[in-house]
Amino acid sequence: MIRGPLPNAALAVAYFGEDISGPIALVDRALALNPSFARGWHISGILRVYAGEPELAIEHVQRSLRLSPRARVGWGSAVIGSALFLSRRFDEAVAKLLDAIQDEPGLPEAYRHLAACYAHMGRLDDARATVARLLSIAPVVVPSVIYYHNPEHRELFLSGLRLAAGEE
Repeated sequence: MIRGPLPNAALAVAYFGEDISGPIALVDRALALNPSFARGWHISGILRVYAGEPELAIEHVQRSLRLSPRARVGWGSAVIGSALFLSRRFDEAVAKLLDAIQDEPGLPEAYRHLAACYAHMGRLDDARATVARLLSIAPVVVPSVIYYHNPEHRELFLSGLRLAAGEE
């Protein structure tokens, strides 16, 4: 049974590395060996967001939540919200990201995606209020490491954040 550091290592390599296929292959292998590994499905969802596969990300995180029904839902909601954001389903993303923030108020990425959502929706007052809340928990609005491997997704995220922060 695989429960150890393999999926966590894959996540770190994907976050900082250029190649997403290797980390995805590692997590897929772990899930093939243990299809009931909820954290593995969660990490697979994150990796699918990074890889530009938002629908698969949602499916994998939902599976993770079904396998671990007593787990806090904030992290899963944040990943699903990010995937919905990348799919430009901003209204649905806002709802999930607000759920994530309610359950886990210290998740900077949930605030970043929420601010970008609001900005792309033209809700600049809400975007700027979200940025203010973000700055109360994190020192940076636009992170230096952008983990999206799809250039269109990276630009969607960055343009929303810049607009929310008043940089455009």
